[in-house]
Amino acid sequence: MLDVQLLRKQPEMVAERLAKKKHSFQLDVYLKKEAQRKSLQTELESLKSDMNRLAKAIAQADKEDQARLSSRAAEIKARIKRHETAFNKVVKSLNEILMTTPNLPHDSVPAGDSSEDNVVIHNWGKTKSLPFRPLDHFDAAEKLGLTDNRAASLMSGSRYMILLGDLAKLHRALAAFMMDVQTREHGYQEVYVPYIVHETALEGTGQLPKFKDDLFALKPVGKGGGANESYLIPTAEVPLSNLLREKIIPAAELPLKYVAQTPCFRSEAGNYGKDLRGIFRQHQFEKIELVQISKPEDSWQALEEITRHAEAVLQKLELPYRVISLCGGDLGFASAKTYDLEVWLQGQGKYREVSSCSNMSDFQARRMQARFRRSAGSKPELVHTLNGSGLAVGRTLIAILENYQDAEGNIHVPPALQPHMGGQKIIAVKKKGK
Repeated sequence: MLDVQLLRKQPEMVAERLAKKKHSFQLDVYLKKEAQRKSLQTELESLKSDMNRLAKAIAQADKEDQARLSSRAAEIKARIKRHETAFNKVVKSLNEILMTTPNLPHDSVPAGDSSEDNVVIHNWGKTKSLPFRPLDHFDAAEKLGLTDNRAASLMSGSRYMILLGDLAKLHRALAAFMMDVQTREHGYQEVYVPYIVHETALEGTGQLPKFKDDLFALKPVGKGGGANESYLIPTAEVPLSNLLREKIIPAAELPLKYVAQTPCFRSEAGNYGKDLRGIFRQHQFEKIELVQISKPEDSWQALEEITRHAEAVLQKLELPYRVISLCGGDLGFASAKTYDLEVWLQGQGKYREVSSCSNMSDFQARRMQARFRRSAGSKPELVHTLNGSGLAVGRTLIAILENYQDAEGNIHVPPALQPHMGGQKIIAVKKKGK
């Protein structure tokens, strides 16, 4: 959530910066409502002051004057009630604007309207020139005979996957390998988190109310349940970031670095019809999520660091990739700046996203009231929150299937993964009759 004081003092600047994000901020509507709020607040303070003076006068008046003053007090009390109703209505309307207004982009974010305008920062690794025509991951997995798409569709519908045998083992090995890299080499604290959260947690990280259609809401069975609806997490960013909700921590504890391996659940409402073939865009997928909590002055360096930590996984797996700086028009709702990592898919002949690393500045912290104190007795300040995929497990599996196949369709296990596969070096296509 944006700083309301910034909106009040510099609304034109806010509208100008949001335009870079292709968000049309209704400046006239906001200014009108803000003027109403300010006027009502001033009138309320005046009426309450009058009421206090009347209360003192009534206490000191004789019976005749008390009746007259009490009548006047009743009239003021009614006016206060009407003004409070109007004031609360305006404040609610302003809060709705705030909750649906995205974060301001950082000055270094490239200008642009869509993904076509994103800027390549650097490339790593060389793409291979194979002596055979490589299969895409869907055909490669089917040739191995280690998927059951029919069963997945029958039990759950589209956009779900079932992996079997060595392919399921490879998926598990990837997740374990990624967790080991981040905890052992980069100093992240491993966290096991709930997969179900209340709507307040999703409001804190910015998924609600903006992206409600992309979430899986849970319907309570039986009586009870309460007004606070629950949802399956779309990413471990939600529970990890909410670890600091309504907390004030000493500056000496920062930065905090968390990592979690979780399933993620997304309805993909905004991607209807995209990537229907294969396992690139699923309703349920596994992801390693990195979250850092930092002091404001350290967060931009932390964004570079968290991006390097995600890159390290691809480098160890020897998968070619590139780093992209998202332009304003492609930037996420809560993000001030984002780097995407796009891995090369040999079978498809193009780069595809496998990680997204973002600095949310104080946008999420303001919603969650996550703060730190520089010294004893000093005023609490908002932390900055950052997150990144380290990496999306299923999409990394796709990259291995497409980049490590041979002419017969066998999949060679990357050397870095072999210890997590019990020394196994190859996933071979089953010979007919065996």
